[in-house]
Amino acid sequence: MKISCWVLFFWLLLSIFASGSLSIDSFNQAFPIIEPDPGHTKLRLSSEGLEAIKRITNPIAAVSVIGPYRSGKSFLLNQLLSLSCYEGFGVGHMRDTKTKGIWVWGTPLELDINGVKTSVFYLDTEGFESIGKSNVYDDRIFALATVLSSVLIYNLPETIREADISRLSFAVELAEEFYGRSAGQDVAFEPAKLLWLIQRDFLQGKSVQQMVNEALQHVPNSDGNKNIDQVNQIRDSLAIMGDNSTAFSLPQPHLQRTKLCDMKDGELDPMYVKKREQLKELVASFIRPKIVQGKSLNGKEFVAFLEQILEALNKGEIPTTGSLVEVFNKGILERCLKLYSEMMAKLRLPLPEKSLQNVHENSKGETMKSFDEQHFGRHHAKKSVMQLDEEIEKVYKNFILANEYKSAKLCEALYTRCEDRMDQLQVLRLPSMAKFNAGFLQCNQSFERECVGPSKANYENRMIKMMGKSKSSFIKEYNHRLFNWLVAFSLVMVVLGRFIIKFILIEIGAWILFIFLETYTRMFWSAESLYYNPVWHFIVATWETLVYSPILDLDRWALPLAFVAAILVVYWRCYGGRTGSRWLLPLYNSHKGGTNRPRTD
Repeated sequence: MKISCWVLFFWLLLSIFASGSLSIDSFNQAFPIIEPDPGHTKLRLSSEGLEAIKRITNPIAAVSVIGPYRSGKSFLLNQLLSLSCYEGFGVGHMRDTKTKGIWVWGTPLELDINGVKTSVFYLDTEGFESIGKSNVYDDRIFALATVLSSVLIYNLPETIREADISRLSFAVELAEEFYGRSAGQDVAFEPAKLLWLIQRDFLQGKSVQQMVNEALQHVPNSDGNKNIDQVNQIRDSLAIMGDNSTAFSLPQPHLQRTKLCDMKDGELDPMYVKKREQLKELVASFIRPKIVQGKSLNGKEFVAFLEQILEALNKGEIPTTGSLVEVFNKGILERCLKLYSEMMAKLRLPLPEKSLQNVHENSKGETMKSFDEQHFGRHHAKKSVMQLDEEIEKVYKNFILANEYKSAKLCEALYTRCEDRMDQLQVLRLPSMAKFNAGFLQCNQSFERECVGPSKANYENRMIKMMGKSKSSFIKEYNHRLFNWLVAFSLVMVVLGRFIIKFILIEIGAWILFIFLETYTRMFWSAESLYYNPVWHFIVATWETLVYSPILDLDRWALPLAFVAAILVVYWRCYGGRTGSRWLLPLYNSHKGGTNRPRTD
């Protein structure tokens, strides 16, 4: 039993060492690090390729080759690594693409760069414009290679097309955008060294560098053609590359391209072999460790950075090079503008101008934040941001006009209501200063409380003038109307006290009031002089107390009360004498010569 345990122990140790040596030897091959999902629209990580990178402790640099499918990218990488087609990256001769996603050569080249030992990985990317893939997928591959690489080789057959410039421009902007989303918007994007590699046999008197420079020059547009503006805008977005690009021409290695993998250097075109060696030296001179936020990355850090970028690319909605960035941002702009309009539409107008402005600023801030989270491109987005700001201001102006209109409409209604109320108080059946003042105060308070918005100040001035005129008119007529009312009241009470109620004290009091009013005005020639007499002030105070109070408004109840009083008087005159009741006040005696005086015919 002990022997079998020791055998098992040694067998396990041998297995571990064997697997370790096998894993080390297995790195000398190509591994996928990025693979497409089944729908060929998004990307996902491949663990076996990442293990080849994670084990590196030195600073890492990456050299990527990008370009159209079937353009010889895999063959070119094998040539740079001095590997045959059967040793290095897989090379396809069919019409479909051989490389899927992004592949890495598992054994890095070790270079001493400025005294720093650097591990250089070579990345092979899936060619774009192949059949059965979306533009979004191609753009993600292109952008990811742009972000990860220290040297980016743009492999183009024959010449530079406008579509090639557009795709590169878009990839650079896409890389910059999602680099900012993963590393932070304040972190500057550090583009890779770009090498335009043009594979052609002759250039008709121009160097490849001249051809690239001419292709990237602005196109004159004196007529303001929109299509040319778009072409120039594409070139502007490449400004981030600055002088960080170089052009190089590489002739065809042999006319029989399908047999290249079986040919030795002696069978290839000597000019190609010479230029290939120059290209190796040129690429080696460009290589620098990958720097992110001012720091070089080792294997694990490089993989973590790759995961962040890939998550941002897959998560974010992005346009394609087949559709203009402005069109993509226009859709986002319209959604954000709708969001602003919906937030503002929740307001119940009218509002004070300051409140409306505060809501506008908050809604605009939320809208701009939403746009910043969704828009694409730092350069293309500037125009869209300006347009969104203009559109928001237009919508805000409409809300300002609507607020002014509703404010004017509301304040006008309140003003008219107060004006009608003042007119009603002018023609009270029983004039009352207390009731006028109560109505005056109520109008002022309701107007101040309910009238809001930009029209309030204007209508406040109108209210002050109207209320002032109403009050002065009421005061002017008040004493005169009250005097006439008291004269008429004294005469009515004389008649009531004499012939109907027959209360002698009521009649005497009514005569005293009547004589005072008529005699005083005759003595002093005018009724106005009466209004300064203390007796008049006492009469006015008594009148105000009787006519209006918070409990009883005699002006409103005068007719009903008079009707009830008339009924009571009639009832008393008809039936009160039969009850034999005694009155507290002295009554007139209607019998002349005693109660037993005989009736005469």
